[in-house]
Amino acid sequence: MADSDVRHRNNVTVTGDPDGPVVVLAHGFGCDQNMWRLVVPRLAEHHRLVLFDYVGSGGSDPSAWDAERYASLEGYAQDAVDVLRALDVTGATFVGHSVSAMAGVLAARSAPDRIGSLVMVTPSPRYIDDDGYRGGFTPADIEELLASLESNYLGWSSAMAPVIMGNPDRPELGRELTDSFCATDPAMARVFARTTFLSDNRGDLEEVKVPTLVVECAEDVIAPRGVGAFVRSRIPGARLVTLDATGHCPQLSAPEATADAVLDFLGRVHGTRQGS
Repeated sequence: MADSDVRHRNNVTVTGDPDGPVVVLAHGFGCDQNMWRLVVPRLAEHHRLVLFDYVGSGGSDPSAWDAERYASLEGYAQDAVDVLRALDVTGATFVGHSVSAMAGVLAARSAPDRIGSLVMVTPSPRYIDDDGYRGGFTPADIEELLASLESNYLGWSSAMAPVIMGNPDRPELGRELTDSFCATDPAMARVFARTTFLSDNRGDLEEVKVPTLVVECAEDVIAPRGVGAFVRSRIPGARLVTLDATGHCPQLSAPEATADAVLDFLGRVHGTRQGS
């Protein structure tokens, strides 16, 4: 696929300092690159930012959708790799939110020249509880969640988005996530949801070979406390930062704290403290 086709397919945006280190911002399920807008101004001061939408999300090209490809998290990881190759980017810091954190792990493994470090924002390598592991959901919970989503996606979005966002005292945040969910094609969202909530990427964590920051929130119903520590413990040398924030989307609910954590990590990776 030609570079220009990838840019169109994934609605690629490049902004910030053209001479700065490259930072890729990757959104999670039901979202798009607009979810990063509150942290972009600070990150853009000293970094070249690359934002994109996975196929099936935001302003991506819906004609590029392939249900078989995107039934696996590798399909989303390949989107990220395609974007980096189209821009001829090497050594980028990949900032992945939620399920994108694990897509970043897979992308870094398949294209190690393209990704030099990872920031995993509210990650979860497995959402379903297992022996000795608490992902936050029982198998029945996930089965019920997916059944509800598949039978009435818009109703599910209206009910679940505020829960995922948290911060009931700031209902505008829940409404924004609801609108984002509802703007996603239901058929594509169903596939992405199954890919997200049925994945188990715990075994991939030990293969991470790049500097990694794990960012969790103090309260998060989707990736509860303990998941971040698990991820940190499985990635050699990873750091864990717990934000004094509520919900699964700190880039919206706590953008300053999120930007601080990312900038501090970028300063460590690049040997500077610029912008931190």
